[in-house]
Amino acid sequence: MLRHKSVDAYIDSATRWQLELKALRRALLSTGLSEAVKWGGPCYTFNGKNIVGIGAFKSYFGLWFFQGVLLKDASKLLINAQEGRTRAMRQWRMTSADDIKPELIRKYVREAMALAGSSVEIRADRSRPIVVPAELEAALGKNKAVGTAFGKLRPGLQREYTDYVSDAKRADTKQRRIEKILPMIAAGVGLNDQYR
Repeated sequence: MLRHKSVDAYIDSATRWQLELKALRRALLSTGLSEAVKWGGPCYTFNGKNIVGIGAFKSYFGLWFFQGVLLKDASKLLINAQEGRTRAMRQWRMTSADDIKPELIRKYVREAMALAGSSVEIRADRSRPIVVPAELEAALGKNKAVGTAFGKLRPGLQREYTDYVSDAKRADTKQRRIEKILPMIAAGVGLNDQYR
């Protein structure tokens, strides 16, 4: 995943959907949101709170609302892109320029901005237990220094690593991921620190 320094760089690097991303950007900026780059992609904020982001993928482009689960979604456009993982965020996927409805986008954004001004929000579930996969546990047991470094990480960072390994379907993929993350754990950094 590339880490872009500006929204222009993000859009310019897209292999598809450049015109559509520009249209989404215009619609979002017309609402008074502030534009930033977070996690390597365009993010739009209001009073310091993340409201919506834009993104381009192989088969679709779209918006994601950080507190989308709280929106009324009268048009039934929002989906949970990561069932079982994402509690608040909702995605609005589009597959053509015809799917871009600026006034409808502005309506959703205005509602999201109003929510951001209230105290209503869904926070990440930090109480979920951290389950270390057997393969990672074995690797941490073999290298005591890395095992100690893992124990010193904040729970959120530990969860990033354990989920990253657990999400791999094949044993060889799990092993490659473990080999990749052991030096990062030893250095005391999080899996996604480079995108923060």
